[in-house]
Amino acid sequence: MILPGATLGMLGGGQLGRMFTVAARTMGYNVIVLDPDPDSPAGKVATDHICADYEDKTALEYLAKTCDAVTTEFENVPAATLKTLARRCVVRPGSRAVAITQDRIAEKTFLRDHGFATVPFAVVRTAAELDAALDQVGTPAILKVARFGYDGKGQAPV
Repeated sequence: MILPGATLGMLGGGQLGRMFTVAARTMGYNVIVLDPDPDSPAGKVATDHICADYEDKTALEYLAKTCDAVTTEFENVPAATLKTLARRCVVRPGSRAVAITQDRIAEKTFLRDHGFATVPFAVVRTAAELDAALDQVGTPAILKVARFGYDGKGQAPV
């Protein structure tokens, strides 16, 4: 158990990170935010804001040395960064889980292969594969990018 007074690390400093940081500080935790944006919303209310890239070795060393536990604000933090941090401190979610959720193909395949219900899906890597995928899945359908799509971005109705 990580009790108030401890230092929590947050990779990502957007609005969700800000809500996390405000809640954690209200409960008595220190929060260090690592985010490359100097105007990071979470960084503005954190105990400390490290303005650096998510793969910056010096920043990660400081975070690992200073924090009792580290988490992420969003799923697109490099999984390798989480793996690096996990060698020195508690990291949740773990790098393997994040690596799977960062790629829709890996995520859907993992869920299907582990007995979870998924909507019908097909992998489309080229324009030539689209017709066969639509024959398999049917229409209407949604074509989604495998990585870095969120909140409707990187999606197109078919």
